[in-house]
Amino acid sequence: MKLHDDIHNYYEKLVVEHIVRRKLDKVYDEDVMADFCCTVLNQLPSRYIRYDVDMEFYLPQPEREKMEKAVDVAIEFAVAQIAKKKQFQE
Repeated sequence: MKLHDDIHNYYEKLVVEHIVRRKLDKVYDEDVMADFCCTVLNQLPSRYIRYDVDMEFYLPQPEREKMEKAVDVAIEFAVAQIAKKKQFQE
């Protein structure tokens, strides 16, 4: 069986969109952002898809809102974790 290169976790796209919208990519360097993204994604369920358009077209609005809220909560947690880590380093 051959795995397709286009299979991916839809939450990755949502996380990146939220990071860019909040300009967090301008706040942290690449190394911190890598850890940040891992922290966020590890709090979220996997939602593997093949084509983003399918998810965007067929996903019911209440489920989309639930996913968006989950990403926001996960990002807030990750921001707090980074702040704690930075505080201990000072």
